[in-house]
Amino acid sequence: MNYYAHSPKPERNIPAQTYAAHVNEVARRAMVFAGELAPYAEVDREVFLASIKRAATFHDLGKLDPENQKVLSGQKKAKSLPVQHTDAGAAYWLDDSHTSPFAAVAIQAHHIGYPDFIDEKIKQERAFRDTDFCEHTDKTLNSLIAAHQSAVADNVYDACGELKGDSQVFLRLLLSCLADADHTDTAVHYGEYPETESHIELRPAERLKKLDEYVAALGKDEDARSQLRREMYQACRAAATDSRVNSCDSPVGSGKTTAIMAHLLRQAERRGLRRIIVVLPFTNIITQSAATYRKALCLAGEKPNEVVAELHHRADFENEDARHLTALWRAPIIVTTAVAFFETLASNHPATLRRLHELPGSAIFVDESHAALPAKLLPMAWKWVNIYANEWSCYWILASGSLTRFWDIEEIAENAGTDKNPIPEIVDDELRRRLSKYEISRISYESDLTPKKLEELAPWIVEKPGPRLVIMNTVQSAATLADYFAKQYGREKVEHLSTALTPIDREKTLIQVKKRLKQNLDTDWTFIATSCVEAGVDLSFKTGFREIGSLVSLLQAAGRVNREGADDNAEMWSFKIAEGGLLKTHPGLKDAAEILQKYFENKTAITPDLSTKSIADEIRLGGTDKPFKKIIAEENCRQFPLVEKDFKVINTDTRITVVDTDLADKIKRHQHKIDWRDLQKNSVQIWKYKLEKYRCEEVLPGIYQWALAYDDFLGYMAGVLTVDKFISGEDGFII
Repeated sequence: MNYYAHSPKPERNIPAQTYAAHVNEVARRAMVFAGELAPYAEVDREVFLASIKRAATFHDLGKLDPENQKVLSGQKKAKSLPVQHTDAGAAYWLDDSHTSPFAAVAIQAHHIGYPDFIDEKIKQERAFRDTDFCEHTDKTLNSLIAAHQSAVADNVYDACGELKGDSQVFLRLLLSCLADADHTDTAVHYGEYPETESHIELRPAERLKKLDEYVAALGKDEDARSQLRREMYQACRAAATDSRVNSCDSPVGSGKTTAIMAHLLRQAERRGLRRIIVVLPFTNIITQSAATYRKALCLAGEKPNEVVAELHHRADFENEDARHLTALWRAPIIVTTAVAFFETLASNHPATLRRLHELPGSAIFVDESHAALPAKLLPMAWKWVNIYANEWSCYWILASGSLTRFWDIEEIAENAGTDKNPIPEIVDDELRRRLSKYEISRISYESDLTPKKLEELAPWIVEKPGPRLVIMNTVQSAATLADYFAKQYGREKVEHLSTALTPIDREKTLIQVKKRLKQNLDTDWTFIATSCVEAGVDLSFKTGFREIGSLVSLLQAAGRVNREGADDNAEMWSFKIAEGGLLKTHPGLKDAAEILQKYFENKTAITPDLSTKSIADEIRLGGTDKPFKKIIAEENCRQFPLVEKDFKVINTDTRITVVDTDLADKIKRHQHKIDWRDLQKNSVQIWKYKLEKYRCEEVLPGIYQWALAYDDFLGYMAGVLTVDKFISGEDGFII
């Protein structure tokens, strides 16, 4: 008798998938993923391999229920299965005669994610069971097992010891392998994913040789700073360390992008690592870094976008019709943002966790590590860094241009449960001192903290010498100010960049900005952006302005002003906006802004040395009810949904939104040539309430189509500002 795991799609000529075909393929893929991960498991390798084999083989046991088979065979139509299908596999592995609790909880979670273990404990003997269906499952379990054994040779009784490492990370990795195998096979069956993927090896020695050639060809300038950059490259390349977590203090203009990559490639070769992940702060512009790595690291015959993958934002989909669009970490070199990276580590959802099993055995470069996360999240992140280093063979470089050693802050070290051993530097003190001397007089920090309205802010900015950089704290404020500049001074006097633009249009804007910066006579213009340009972009302006936020963000922004130290009187201004109309302050930056304002009021010198203190001040501002303690307690108690909810790099409820009409139509029609790269390049992240407000269509679960105007200057904010001005009466109409 044939049993089925996925129902047919007659409209697309896709037959039902048999239970045996799906379970066998999920088990095979899960064991491949686990096998790739296993060499890097320091303490729990055998437990992991046994648990994933058990979970994968029994993950869909409940689909064998006769009522479910009527739907899955195509005999009966229904939006969902009548009997909850994950309860049976969980029940099987919770049985006292062959208990395997890790397999049970992974099966229960493989669609809905891990639960709060405290809530499960309250359920006592019904823990990790679906209370609405467990009685039915208990009655039918023996018949389901018999049907399973008639279809699948399960052989899953390998030896399984006790867990010794961190259980929360172990469980996330376990669910990662199971969910990725399940989602991938389903996408393959429905023709939305290739049956076999090309696997590109890291090949670190060959790529290091290619990088050496690239750096050597950059030029032979003999000025002192160019020589220091060459020294920096060689120092990082040659640095030897036995530690799995290291730091690199590297000021602006020291060639960090290529120097640290050389170090990582050498360490990857030495340690047998399989992947390099570059993590840039927040929603940083990552295209420039990815483009550099593609030029410098690709070998003959390789496709650059397959060797170096850029992940601009999280794209995680549980729905079967959209799973193939989930952004994964398959490439040997990944360039991504702190939002996408660290929120993956914190997640409890299968669609997000799919990529996590690629992390063990990776070298991770966290650029501007002090600015990668809000201060309240650093203790939890630091704990994860150490777990992945010590238990899963990850190698970390925490880079900073601001002499920030956040791991030395007492609250971070103690609450993360790490020791106080110093983190080694890969560049010696003497070279760092010589590199840092250019920072001493490169820029002066000024402030005017009288709140300014839009019509006051713009003329104050244009009084200063250009070209000028202005960084606002919200996407809406940046677009509002850019729109005002264009109307008051002319479109040629302003450029605008934020995450309101798609990655494709951001890249075009950066090209235009770089072109203008090279034209020495083109000085009277202003570049208005959000924090996405604070790191990882090689830009240099005469004068900088930043809406007041954190000290570390101010130091980051200052790295885009007088970058080469050519000007003697470059200034970086901090300012405040008078909220009203379309200018919006950022509530999440309130505490950090208060701390920075006090530094200005107390005439404290703004220097990189101050950044560690500023992070400590921000962490301590919460008093006894400190957010970071809450997150760590939730993690320790395995309250997975709460950890995901509270560990938000940017606390927004946003959705992937496609602005390209043709692409949206293809996604709706399930055209199979669309992949996650197309989605990443042609989409933006928009608040869900805005999508509802502007009645945007959900073309697939979790993927929307933008309904208002979009242009390559203001992005989706072109439509938002037009509508909001109309509603508020700012365009002359009042409703």
